[in-house]
Amino acid sequence: MLSRLVAAILAALLIAPAAALDAELTKLARSSGTPDIPGLKIVWLAPWGDVRDAHAWRNIIVHQTEGPAGSAHGGAEAQSKNPTRRGVMVWVETDGTVYWSVADNLVPTHTDGANRNDNKYVDNTATYHQVVRDNSIGVEFAGNYPDVTIGPTAAQVAAWKILVQVLRARYGIPLDHVYAHNWIDFKDARYCEGCWLATLARTWGE
Repeated sequence: MLSRLVAAILAALLIAPAAALDAELTKLARSSGTPDIPGLKIVWLAPWGDVRDAHAWRNIIVHQTEGPAGSAHGGAEAQSKNPTRRGVMVWVETDGTVYWSVADNLVPTHTDGANRNDNKYVDNTATYHQVVRDNSIGVEFAGNYPDVTIGPTAAQVAAWKILVQVLRARYGIPLDHVYAHNWIDFKDARYCEGCWLATLARTWGE
C-alpha cells in the first residue's frame, strides 16, 4: 500500500509533459556497448550492438509480472540464457534496476497475438493482429505479487520515465505506440496489466 501511494505521489510530480528528448540522452540511446545512462541503473546481460543492426521495433508493450520483489533479476537471467523463450527484452525491478536481457536483434516471445478488438481501452483498429512480438519491445515490471492490483513502486516509475525516452530515441518509436498489454490482448480480468504505466508514458508527452 505504501509503495503504491509513493508511486502515485511521484507520478503526480512527474505528470508535467516532458521536454523534447535531450540531445545527449539521444546520443547515448543510439550508441553501442553498455553506456551509462544518467538516472538509470542498468545491468547489461546483453550489450547493445550497432543500432543499425537492431530488429525493426515499432512499438513498446508494458507488462507486469505476478512475481515478488526480486524476481526481475531471475526472469532476466533466464531470458538471457534462452532469448526467444516467453518473456521480454527489458525487465524492471522494484528498486528501479533495469535488466537488459536480450540483444535487440533477437525477438523474445510475448503478447498473445494482439487479439483485443473491443476498443475497451484504446481504438484497436490499428493494433488488432498488428502490434505483435515481432515488432514490439516488451518491458516487464516485477513485483505485483501476491496482489496483482498493486501498482509499480516509486523507483520503477522514476526509471520508466527515463527508460521510455531511451527506447523511443533508440528505435524511433512514437509516443502513441506505447501500449499496455491489456490494450493489446485479452488478459486476466482482475487487473489491467500495464495500463497505468503506459498511460503515464503517453501523458508525459513529447
